[in-house]
Amino acid sequence: MKLLRSALYAQAMVWAASGLVIAALPRWVLVDVFDQPPHPYYAYVRVAGVLALGMALLMVLVAQRLEDVWWWSWSFIITTAGLVTVAGLRAIVGHPSGSAIVLWIIFAGANAILLAAMLLGMAKAAQEKPFA
Repeated sequence: MKLLRSALYAQAMVWAASGLVIAALPRWVLVDVFDQPPHPYYAYVRVAGVLALGMALLMVLVAQRLEDVWWWSWSFIITTAGLVTVAGLRAIVGHPSGSAIVLWIIFAGANAILLAAMLLGMAKAAQEKPFA
């Protein structure tokens, strides 16, 4: 359980920090830092930041009650795998010409590392506390 708990706390920290920054300063992060094309509205980006913060809080709650609800971590694994897939595909085939791919590589790479840690933690947790 220790590895899974550490992975949950690490992912919560990354998601909370990035969620706060993107919710507070979406244009600066996307356009100035990561050289993405500007948009007239950033409300959807702020919503994604708030959602990331909410998910981070749920990760902490699950980590605190991990012995009882360790299998709930699958929801974070599935979400993270989806994000890695979307960001990875965006970096490889979906970025507009003239748009930097650094953001998408960092996004996919960081979440892939977090995903691997969560999967290893889940494997160990399943051995420690099997369903049967």
